[in-house]
Order: sequence, then C-alpha cells, then structure tokens
Amino acid sequence: MTITDLDIDDIKQGLAEGSILLVDVREPHEFAAGHIPASLSHPLSTFDPAALPEAEGKRLVFSCAAGVRSRHALAAAQAAGLPVDAHYAGGFKDWALRGETVSFD
Repeated sequence: MTITDLDIDDIKQGLAEGSILLVDVREPHEFAAGHIPASLSHPLSTFDPAALPEAEGKRLVFSCAAGVRSRHALAAAQAAGLPVDAHYAGGFKDWALRGETVSFD
C-alpha cells in the first residue's frame, strides 16, 4: 500500500489551485464543529469507497483529526481498488492550530 503524507502547504496549494478533493472522514458532529473549507464529509464509521464523490480530474485526499482515520480510509479505498494514495498527515488539528480558516457550514 502506497501512502503519501501531505502537509498543510500541500493542502493549501491543492485547494487554492482546485487540484485536490479533500474528503474529511471524521464523524458528522466533528465536521459540524469545524472543518477545512471546501472539504466534504464522508465519515469513517459508515465508510463505503463506492460512495465516494467523483473527483472529476482532481486528486482525492483524505483528512481526519490527526492523520489516523484518514490512513484507515486510504487503506479501505485502496483495498476496493481505487487509485488513491494521499492523506493530510496533520489533519484538522494541524490546520486549526496553525490559525487557518475553519468552516462551519
């Protein structure tokens, strides 16, 4: 299994360029309490790789609170045959601690 650990700069650049689709695998209550702008909620507790949104030419990247659940989601997606390899290693905690904008929508 290939795993690419992305850092905050990779995530910020990818979101700014529109080259990544960031999928947040935290639970709905965590997502509602704050998330990275433009990220989509797809909780690990009900994770179904077949239900992932279409990336439409973007790189699909998983994110969670601190990089653990995103690795589990990555493993599940790869086991299902999806061509994904990246996650935000620092996750939402890193994003928030660095003072980046947080969405609540």
